[in-house]
This record gives sequence, structure tokens and C-alpha cells, in this order.
Amino acid sequence: MKKLTQKVSVKNALGLHTRPATAIVKLLQNCKCDVSFTYKRETINAKSILSILMLAAKKNSKIIVDVEGEDAQEVMNKILTAFEDKFGE
Repeated sequence: MKKLTQKVSVKNALGLHTRPATAIVKLLQNCKCDVSFTYKRETINAKSILSILMLAAKKNSKIIVDVEGEDAQEVMNKILTAFEDKFGE
């Protein structure tokens, strides 16, 4: 089982609010792996919109992304690109 860990920075002015959270959940809905975000010692399932919103990650927050499963590399690349592109905002 492949496990990848990467640190990302929230670039959105409003942090991880509803629109980016929705984009993350949509991006992950067909992936076969487990994805979790860790922020301020709290780890959540990144496939849950409510969990992402509960992190209340503001702009410039550092989030640790863990991806584990068969399509881990592909999923990690998509997540990194999404954060980099500010989820299309």
C-alpha cells in the first residue's frame, strides 16, 4: 500500500471555506484511496465537506495531506494542483 505525505499552503483569501471544500470533495469522490488533512493537531477525512470546514483553515495555513492507497500518486498530484490553483478562485 502506497502512502504519501505532503505539506500544502492554503492560498485562498478566505481559507478553506465552502467552495474549496466542495472542490476537494468532488476531486476525491472517485478515488480509491484514503485522504486525510492534518491541521493544528487535528486530522480529518478529506472526503467529508463538513470535516474540511471544521478545520477552519485560514489563508497561509499549512496543512499536511496524507494519501494512502492504489492511486495515491495520481490523487496527491490532483490535490497539490488544486491547492496551487486556489481551487479555481
